[in-house]
Amino acid sequence: MKDTLKIVGYFPGAIGKITTLHAVYYREHWGLDHSFEAQVGREVSDFITRFDEKKDGLWNAVSENELAGCIAITRDSDEPNDARLRWYIVDPVFHGQGIGKTLIKRAIHFCRAAGYKRIYLWTFKGLNQAQSIYEQNGFLLTEERDVEQWGGIISEQRFDLEFE
Repeated sequence: MKDTLKIVGYFPGAIGKITTLHAVYYREHWGLDHSFEAQVGREVSDFITRFDEKKDGLWNAVSENELAGCIAITRDSDEPNDARLRWYIVDPVFHGQGIGKTLIKRAIHFCRAAGYKRIYLWTFKGLNQAQSIYEQNGFLLTEERDVEQWGGIISEQRFDLEFE
């Protein structure tokens, strides 16, 4: 499968495929409810609608029309020097191929080139593979709190990567 893998930006159907990949994975593995899918769909749609190629980035790993993984960078409207890493996921079928590492490196490179001073992201405790990749790339855990959302209580975590 890796031989046919391409990294692309937006493509027709991307909003639905990104939303579906997240909704199915997080329902099957974490029990998140329909409100999670609705939130992802709404936020990805808004992101694509307002996309600014100088400040926003979207990278989709695609293999034979299947979405293998994705990552996005969104500008922070309140802090112009900050970028938010969003929708980072690799389909479990494609784990172990280096897709996640490739995607995060692209996002970090983009942020440096765009002049951002910091990248931050929100995730939740237990996503150990992703958290390991964040830490390998210099992200530090800066905040942790329990929140009620998506049908339960999750231990939300914020990671930051500061550029010098």
